[in-house]
Amino acid sequence: MERLNAMITGVGGYVPDDILTNADIEKLVDTSDEWITTRVGIKERRILRGDHLGLSYMGIRAVRQLLEKTATDPKEIEAVICATTTPDYFFPTAASVISYETGCVNALTFDLQAACSGFIYGLETASNYIRTGRYKKVILVAGDKMTSITDYTDRNTAPLFGDGCGALLLEPTTEAFGLMDSILRTEGSGLMHLIMKGGGSAYPSSHETVDQHLHAVYQDGKHVFKYAVSYMADVAAEIVERNGLTNEEIDWVVPHQANKRIIDAAGRRLGVPEEKIMINIHKYGNTSSGSIPLCLWEWEDRLKRGDNLILAAFGAGFVYGALYLKWAYDGKKT
Repeated sequence: MERLNAMITGVGGYVPDDILTNADIEKLVDTSDEWITTRVGIKERRILRGDHLGLSYMGIRAVRQLLEKTATDPKEIEAVICATTTPDYFFPTAASVISYETGCVNALTFDLQAACSGFIYGLETASNYIRTGRYKKVILVAGDKMTSITDYTDRNTAPLFGDGCGALLLEPTTEAFGLMDSILRTEGSGLMHLIMKGGGSAYPSSHETVDQHLHAVYQDGKHVFKYAVSYMADVAAEIVERNGLTNEEIDWVVPHQANKRIIDAAGRRLGVPEEKIMINIHKYGNTSSGSIPLCLWEWEDRLKRGDNLILAAFGAGFVYGALYLKWAYDGKKT
C-alpha cells in the first residue's frame, strides 16, 4: 500500500478591521512607540470589537473563505479541529460552533490547546487523521482573541497581543508533499513564567481572582524571551539537519510571531536571509495560535509547489516545536 501523507490544499484567514496602534497603547500604559518597536517589533494590532463576539466569529469567516476558495462542499468535511487558547466558552467547543455555522454538519469536532504552539500541534494532529486513510478532508482552524485575556493596565503585556484566525484544508496524497516531519516538545518548568491563573479549576473565578487581574496573561518577559530564543531556533535547526536540508534549500521560514528579536534569532540560526522569513508581527502583533496560519494566508500567492517551509513556535507550558512542510500547489486559490 502506498504511504499516505497530508497536504495543505487551501488557506483562509480573517483579521478584524479595527486597529490598535502603539499611539493608542501609549494612552493606556506608560510606554512608547519606540520602546514597543525596539523590544518586540510591533507597530499595530487588530482588535475584534463588538458584544459577545469571540474566537468562533473569526473562525467562521476564515472557514467560509477557505471553503469558497477551494470550491469545497462543507458536507464533505469529515473533521474540524480548532487550535485556540481563547474559545468562546469552556463548553461547547469552538470547533463545534464553527462547524455548525459553516455547514460542516458531518464533521468530527474538537478543540486543541497548546498556547502559541497550537497551530503546529494542530497540524500534526490533523495530518495524522489523514494518514490513517479514514479521513479525506480535514479543516484545521487556528486563532485567538487574545485581547479578551489582555490586561491593559500591565505595560509588559498590553502592547503584545492582537486578534486573528486562520484555517486550512488538509487532503491525502501519495506524493512527497505536505507535512514531512515534526519535532514537538515540552519544557514544563515555565509554568509560572507564562500563565493565566484565573478561571480554571485551580483558581476558579471569584471576586478575588478578578480583583487581582488573574484572568489575563501574565508573562515574565525576560525569562520567556531567553527560553524562546534558544528553543525555537534550536528545534528549527534540528529539523532542518534531520531532513538533510541546506539553508539554500529552505524556501521559507514561518515562525510564530511573538517577538521580532526571536524571529531574527531563528533566521540567523538557520542562515536564512530576512526576505525568506514570513513576518507580519508589525501589523498584527502576537495572535498566538493564529500567527503562523495568518502568515501562510498572506504569503499564499507567493508559494510554489515543492517549496520547503520550516515552521517553528514556542508557547506557554513551555510547549514548542518545528515542522518541515513541503507546499503542494502554486499560488493563491480564488
